[in-house]
Amino acid sequence: MNVDVTPLPGIGVRKDFELSTGRRVGVVAHRDGTVELFLSELDDPDACAAQVPLSGEEAGVLANLLGAPQLVDQLRREHRELEQIDTRQLQIGAGSPYDGRELGETRMRTRTTTSIVAVMRAGGVHPSPGPEFVFTAGDLLVVVGTAAGLDTAAQILANG
Repeated sequence: MNVDVTPLPGIGVRKDFELSTGRRVGVVAHRDGTVELFLSELDDPDACAAQVPLSGEEAGVLANLLGAPQLVDQLRREHRELEQIDTRQLQIGAGSPYDGRELGETRMRTRTTTSIVAVMRAGGVHPSPGPEFVFTAGDLLVVVGTAAGLDTAAQILANG
């Protein structure tokens, strides 16, 4: 699928693609960090049928909603033959003791035998984060391990 990228001088960048219906859907990323999600009219790709302004944080949450499930599903498909391996999304909540701290400080692998294979943040994916990776509230972690290990990992991220 092709994504068209159009510079908008003085405004930012428009990125969009065509849906199977013929409409275009995309975003305008403004220079000030705000984002507009838009859907074109059916008969005119340059006419806007609907738009939703999003803050940078809201855009990141939407990207995580759209991207994280696909990543987790892919990992589940790859591990489906391994009965005791599961993949789960765990979030760094606002009250997490690891908000603003490095992954290595969790000692996650040692304490739970799970592995953090990716972190979704503000629409981006950080694959295979190292021990120096600093968590931020709102991060969505993709964690692989046993069911018991994943339960313990969730408790550690929430309570320390």
